[in-house]
Amino acid sequence: MTPLLEVRDLKMYYETLKGDVKAVDDVSFSLNKGESLGLAGESGCGKTSVAMALMKLQPSNAKILGGDIKLDGMNILNMSDEEIRREVRWKRISMVPQAAMNALNPVFTIKDQITEAILAHENVSEKQADERAIELLKKVGIDPSRADNYPHEFSGGMKQRAMIAMALACNPELVIADEPTTALDVIVQAQVLKVIKSLQSELGLSMILISHDLSVVAETCVRTVIMYAGNVMENTTTLELFRHPLHPYSVGLIGAFPKLTGEKKRLESIKGTPPNLLNPPTGCRFHPRCPHAKDVCSKVAPTLDEIHEGHWVACHMVSQNPEYR
Repeated sequence: MTPLLEVRDLKMYYETLKGDVKAVDDVSFSLNKGESLGLAGESGCGKTSVAMALMKLQPSNAKILGGDIKLDGMNILNMSDEEIRREVRWKRISMVPQAAMNALNPVFTIKDQITEAILAHENVSEKQADERAIELLKKVGIDPSRADNYPHEFSGGMKQRAMIAMALACNPELVIADEPTTALDVIVQAQVLKVIKSLQSELGLSMILISHDLSVVAETCVRTVIMYAGNVMENTTTLELFRHPLHPYSVGLIGAFPKLTGEKKRLESIKGTPPNLLNPPTGCRFHPRCPHAKDVCSKVAPTLDEIHEGHWVACHMVSQNPEYR
C-alpha cells in the first residue's frame, strides 16, 4: 500500500541570535490512508515543529535543511507557497492548532469563521458554505442554533469542537490535531476524543495526533512515534508500544504512568532534563539520561532500525543486543 503521507529524513532548524535550534533532525515516518498516528514525547521535542512543516506554516526564522514530505507521492517541499495554499492546506491537510480555544476570532461568529475557510478554498456560494458549516457543527455535537454565537459564548469543550469542525470544512484527507485536549477537564477530554474517533471512522480520515499524554495517544491512535530532542526514538503500533517498549526512553515514559491493573509499584520518573537544542549532546541525544548508556552512545548517533516487523527503534543497545528485544 502506498502511504498517504511519507516523511523522510526531515531536518528543520530555527535561526536565533544564539545559533541554530536543532528542533527536527532526520525525522522519518509514514501514514496510510484512514490510519491514525500519534506523535508523542516531552514538551519541546519537536512534535509541533513537524506539524508546522507538514502544513508549510513554519515561522520565518525556521529553515528546512533537508528531507522530503510526500503527500500521495508529491513532495510538498518543492511546491510554492501559493500552490500549497491553493491545493494542499485545508483542502488535503488541515490542522486543529495547539491552544485551539484561543485560535477563534472573538469578533466573528462561529459560523462565519467556518464559512470563511470554505469560501477561501472552494468555489461555492455563501448559502452552500453556510449549510456546510451548520452540518459540520452537527457532526461535532454542537446544536445548529448556536452557529451565530460568538466564541466567548462557548465553553472550552465547545470551542475545541468548533475548531475540529473548521478543520473538516474542506473535506481534507489528513487532519493534524495538536494537543487537542489541553486545558480541558477529564470529562470534556473524553467527549472531545470521542468526537475525534467517531469522525475519523465515519469520514475515513487519516489523522496525526500530537500529545505529551500517552493515555490520549493510546485512546485514539493505531501507531505511535516517540520523539525526543528532535529525533525519532521509536515507531511501532500503539499496542506493541505499551506491551513491549524497546527504547529506554519509551520504557521510561510508560513506566511513569500509573496502571489500574497488575502489580502495584512505585512510579519511576526519567532522571534529568531534556537537552538544550542549541547544543544537543553528541551521539544519541538521550544518552545523558539513559540508564543503559555505553561509550558508543555518546559518540555515534544510532540509526532508526526495524527490530521486528513494523517496529523501528533508534538505540545501540537494542540493535546490538538481542536479549533487549
